[in-house]
Amino acid sequence: MSLIKSEKLEKSRAEIQFGIPASELEAEIRNVYKKEVVKMNVPGFRKGKAPLAIIRKLYGSGIFTDEALNNLLPDAYESALKETEYKVVSRPEFDVVSLDDNGMAVLKATFDIRPEVTVKDYKGIKAERDVTEVTDEMVESDIKAAQARAAREIEITDRAAEPGDTAEIDFEGFVDGTPFEGGKGEKHKLKLGSGQFIPGFEDQVVGKSIGQEFDVNVTFPEDYGAKELAGKAAVFKCKLHGITKEELPALDDEFAKDMSFDNMEAYRADVRSKIAERYEKTADQVTENRILDVLIGNMEAEIPESMYVNEVENQLREYDMQLRSNGLDLNTYFKYTGQNLDQLRENFRPRAERSVKVRLALEAVADAENIAPTDEEIEAEYKRMADMYGMEADKIREVVAKDDVCADLRVQKALAFVKDNAEITEKKVDKAE
Repeated sequence: MSLIKSEKLEKSRAEIQFGIPASELEAEIRNVYKKEVVKMNVPGFRKGKAPLAIIRKLYGSGIFTDEALNNLLPDAYESALKETEYKVVSRPEFDVVSLDDNGMAVLKATFDIRPEVTVKDYKGIKAERDVTEVTDEMVESDIKAAQARAAREIEITDRAAEPGDTAEIDFEGFVDGTPFEGGKGEKHKLKLGSGQFIPGFEDQVVGKSIGQEFDVNVTFPEDYGAKELAGKAAVFKCKLHGITKEELPALDDEFAKDMSFDNMEAYRADVRSKIAERYEKTADQVTENRILDVLIGNMEAEIPESMYVNEVENQLREYDMQLRSNGLDLNTYFKYTGQNLDQLRENFRPRAERSVKVRLALEAVADAENIAPTDEEIEAEYKRMADMYGMEADKIREVVAKDDVCADLRVQKALAFVKDNAEITEKKVDKAE
């Protein structure tokens, strides 16, 4: 089995021709014959005992050739491909070029290959970095959110319902004296003033006392979702079972201690620091994306469609795994969202295209700058993966090839190189964009 011809085609495609010697093909044909003859009834012979020559005479000389070629094809293709420098990125398409009288087979494989990539001006890329000043208002907003999370519900028994209270009510709605679907609830907790119910409903619960039964008269908005109710007057028969109110803790040193700090001053300083850290991380990511946008804009390559399709499928698999880790799957996702597989593929397409372009551009930078990971960096990456998955590093090595680790590290180092050589200017913003 050997390479006969290799040729690059347009748009990042290539073709190779390779041969399977007559002796190897004939040997495989005899293997197929031995497997298939036991099923064959040939006149004049016991079942499974007809000679190959007789079967060929009856059914044609090529009776077992196709199956023999299919059996030999994978190894023959891989062997021939190793004699080239092609990096194949798609499934090959096979054709038989010739099959001569002596049994020599010549086959052809056509496939997409990793494109030739050039990136201009990858050093000195100009990009802005957002700088956000952390204000006292931001700090107080975060503290008030923590205060709200620490609130406790207290039961109210000595007064009527007020705005801001949570009322526990039974209700049943009627239009023209007839109850309607979805208009009934029991012991429903409704925060008064939240706007959860139809406009005007919550206002009429205010002032009512526990145990009181009352009517609420409202009109459904003209743009109400259920068209059969839109614009119609309704009466809700209600009963108030209970009233609770959120009690917020005081923002004092005791509250700070509950948050694991000595006093409010220390707590506020920590909140400010964490807000600054959040904005820093966001600014880093936004700046990196701006740099990468310029980088792929400076790239020239004929990227085959198969690379985008493969990346979409990779992202689909990752998303399915993510859903499964949360007790769901794609079928459940489709049921709840009303989407289908083709629509989800379409949603992933822009991100997949960008991911392919970014990796190709960074690999081109790594090639141009002779960037490669050190042995220490490779070992550190295996250790990082082992720690992340809770496995021994040797086990990780068994399932993750060293070449794949090296390829990923080259891309990471190329990204660091591009960022280190970028020209970053800071831009003050009122808040992170």
